[in-house]
Amino acid sequence: MQTNKNKHNSLYIMKHLFLLMLLLSGITLGSYAQQTAPPPGTVHNFSLQDCINYAYEHQDTVKNAALDIKSAEYKIKETTGIGLPQINGSASFQDYLKTSTVLFPNFITPAVYQVLIDQKVKDGSGQTISSIPNGAGGYSAVSFQQKYTTNVGVTLSQILFDGSYLVGLKASKTYKELSDRSYIRSKIDAKVNVTKAYYQVLVSNEQIRLLDADLNQLKQQVDQTVAQNKQGFVEQIDVQRIQVQYNNLVTTRENTIRLLVLNYQLLKFQMGMPVNEELSLTDKLDDIKLDTNLSNQGDTTFYHNRIEYNLYETNLKLNQLDLQLKKSRFLPTFTANGNTSILNQNNSFGQLFKADYPSTYVGLTLNIPIFSGGQRINQVRQSKIAVLKSQNDLENLKNAINLQANAAQINYINGLKSLENQKENQKLAQEVLRVSKIKYQQGVGSSIEVTQAQTDLETADNKYIQSLYDALVSKVDLDKAYGKIQ
Repeated sequence: MQTNKNKHNSLYIMKHLFLLMLLLSGITLGSYAQQTAPPPGTVHNFSLQDCINYAYEHQDTVKNAALDIKSAEYKIKETTGIGLPQINGSASFQDYLKTSTVLFPNFITPAVYQVLIDQKVKDGSGQTISSIPNGAGGYSAVSFQQKYTTNVGVTLSQILFDGSYLVGLKASKTYKELSDRSYIRSKIDAKVNVTKAYYQVLVSNEQIRLLDADLNQLKQQVDQTVAQNKQGFVEQIDVQRIQVQYNNLVTTRENTIRLLVLNYQLLKFQMGMPVNEELSLTDKLDDIKLDTNLSNQGDTTFYHNRIEYNLYETNLKLNQLDLQLKKSRFLPTFTANGNTSILNQNNSFGQLFKADYPSTYVGLTLNIPIFSGGQRINQVRQSKIAVLKSQNDLENLKNAINLQANAAQINYINGLKSLENQKENQKLAQEVLRVSKIKYQQGVGSSIEVTQAQTDLETADNKYIQSLYDALVSKVDLDKAYGKIQ
């Protein structure tokens, strides 16, 4: 009998630890390393809403999501800047160690001889020149480069029409919308996690209260049994049996207190509060109302309230914009451009800047895509498939949300029924223990009956605590499933 009781307590504690380990699975040593020590003696007296508000300001995930919004705002400005005038300056200097040459046909020598022939000029021997000598033509090496050259200029370009730029502007704003909704989701997740951790602390405090009540009445029973044993009314084995039960209950209480410390640390972690700060909760379990009147049935469009659905809608919009972007690449682009520069060149470095050769131009550029080997059309087809997949994902998510809501509603109803049943069992166990004590004191009952009744009461208390926590958590999950947590 005692073995079964100890086994039950051990299983309950192990289950409790397992739940805590699941909640703490995201904790890393680096998270704690970033926390700073608070001022000595700081105590935070927080209600549930205070804890949630604290998490909105200090929880790392929420803060990072807020930074993503800032980044998205800068992304919009970056994209907008593409359509503004682009001005670039450049400067260059070249020292040609060897200048390149170009071979040109020698037109000058044959032309001179032709003039001499036409004018009937005589050569040195007195003979009239009548023909062009062989080899008088050929090629001459000419260089068009100076040894030293500098060029300083400014270039201006301006988009007049570019379909991809217009789509990019829309996409950047949609990206901002995605960041906003991701920020909302992080706040919802923080609120859910903080609420569950807050309830866990309240339930643990209630468990300790019940254990204290059981210990007080069990201590009285131990004292009475010891006194009766000294008077010879009960055997020593009765004293030992109830003493074992008392010792086990003391151990359970000590373990629960240690778990309560861990529960507080978990709550502070979910809030983004350093775990070494002092936190005191002001809300009570009696302040939490578990509504049995479900008003969610009949609402067939509640999935629009779910942030997950909104995120999928935004993702669909991004894929549709990507499709528009691919289509815009079939359109021509039209830009205006201009340049002004000053060229200096000379074979002598000392004379390099003696003369300037400025140049300036303005112009328009029209780029018409004609054929790309089928690349653009296949990119469009791939984007169409991505849009179809996003639409399918949205429909599937709608069904998943409905299923999740139905499951959350059933779990909540079951949790309420279980809590109601465990409350009744708790009252019955207390009554059975009271009657067993009276029978034992009157000599018509055995100590085993009293011990079993005490064990049953502890079991009923444990099940009540577990059903209480399950009911509270299922209420949070229900509100989240119907998009009521904003």
